[in-house]
Amino acid sequence: MTESLIHPTALIHKGAVLGRGVRVGPWSIIGPQVIIGDDTWVDSHVVIEGKTTIGHGNKIWRFSSLGTSPQDLKYRGEDAALIIGDSNLIREYVNISIGTEGGGMVTKIGSHSLFMVNVHVGHDSVIGDHCVFANGVSLAGHVEIGNHTVVGGHVAIHQFCKIGSFSMTAGGSIIVQDVAPFILVQGNHARPHGLNLTGLRRQGFDAKRLADIKEMYRWVYRSNLPLAEAIVQIQETIKESPDRSLWLSAIEASKRGLAR
Repeated sequence: MTESLIHPTALIHKGAVLGRGVRVGPWSIIGPQVIIGDDTWVDSHVVIEGKTTIGHGNKIWRFSSLGTSPQDLKYRGEDAALIIGDSNLIREYVNISIGTEGGGMVTKIGSHSLFMVNVHVGHDSVIGDHCVFANGVSLAGHVEIGNHTVVGGHVAIHQFCKIGSFSMTAGGSIIVQDVAPFILVQGNHARPHGLNLTGLRRQGFDAKRLADIKEMYRWVYRSNLPLAEAIVQIQETIKESPDRSLWLSAIEASKRGLAR
């Protein structure tokens, strides 16, 4: 596709920038600071406003609202932004807010993720690539999500929580502390229930990588050691690798404490 296709009832502000092959359906509204990349499809009744930049190849379904003002009483109209990457699937009634002055002024969404019906992404959140958010997921402000992360239906994530890459959260869970990479969490409040082994195998993790991750999990969650001592044991017993670095950096960067 090379030419844009704009329905005559869509309201496109003259300041908006639309790439080649962009499609905008009936009654959608595109604001003056919006930039939409090539071959992105916007369904009917979508509102995209604020300083919002959307990459190429995204699909945005009806009644979604992107670039909306934050649900934050401290927001005073600052010119914050929303940045969305490429090839995301954003289903019906998804709401993604711009950032705030107190959180870096930007909400960032990576690429190749699926946002199912009625997902809310709060202000100043940062989401990686290849994530799946099932129906009704709610992210408060300042939440950070790693890559290849799966969040089950109707999960609520407390503000400032960090969710590690390759983890999975079971549906209906309430997350109030940070989730380490590679693990499965469940419950209210969410607690670890082993490793996300099915997800890791689907991502091509071999037996050696899984063995090291299992050992790191054992030190942190099964040894009854204080977290600082568990980290020392991992550093001494597990050979340095990208997986070990990802695990340790996530733990050491935690400010809300790990769900344990």
